[in-house]
Amino acid sequence: MRARPDRLAGLACALMLTTAPPAHAGQACRDEPLSVDEVRRSLELAQRTFAALDASGASVAIIARAGQDLSKYGVEYSHMGIAVRDHAAGRWTVVHELNACGTADSDLFVEGVGNFFLTDLYRYRAQVVIPGPDAQARVAALAAGRTARRLHEPRYNMLSYVYSTRYQNSNQWVLETLAAASAPAGAVETRAEAQAWLKAQGYRVPTVDIPAVTRLGARMLRANVAFDDHPFDRRMAGQIDTVTTNAVVNFVRERDPQARVLVVE
Repeated sequence: MRARPDRLAGLACALMLTTAPPAHAGQACRDEPLSVDEVRRSLELAQRTFAALDASGASVAIIARAGQDLSKYGVEYSHMGIAVRDHAAGRWTVVHELNACGTADSDLFVEGVGNFFLTDLYRYRAQVVIPGPDAQARVAALAAGRTARRLHEPRYNMLSYVYSTRYQNSNQWVLETLAAASAPAGAVETRAEAQAWLKAQGYRVPTVDIPAVTRLGARMLRANVAFDDHPFDRRMAGQIDTVTTNAVVNFVRERDPQARVLVVE
């Protein structure tokens, strides 16, 4: 049953009153609050995504939202989190890394699907990646323990290098968590171990081409963008090897033939 608009607005108010200070995943900071229409559309997308998760029969999924236009880099979704059906915090709880607005700091957030989408969305569309049953069980067990927290690095960089532990972006945390779940039990407990395991598997992220002028402007104007963790020669050539949502989806699909990818409009 679809919720009435007044019920959606009431839920939105409750969510905003209980939400921590603004946090984003690579999005530009926005001073003005979401409009009533943006809140309605965001919560309707959350409702449809929740229904799709329930209908999937999965216990764990990776969900992505489109917080900004990255089409010129061949990327449609900007930010991912791990959704767990039977989480201690509630049904279909999302665990994800968020960057505190205007800073180079991040934290792990544990919140409902409504809060995950209640942000300044560029496009009201979601992606749901459902690993096979065995992978779901491993990710669920890892999310319930301490490893997921140990794999978080609070020094945030939207374009962090895939094989450096100096910084981390939100999608990199998802990738390294999936690596820990995919490796033999106990083999990956730290970021360095996760990256070593990924290297041993021959894993490579799709390169993002960013010209020098764009890099300079981003570095000067945004606290959450840095390039000093990237290999010098590739950085100078504008070849940025960072973890995008595409990179995470590729990792899941390459390793898990049972994985499914759904789009929620």
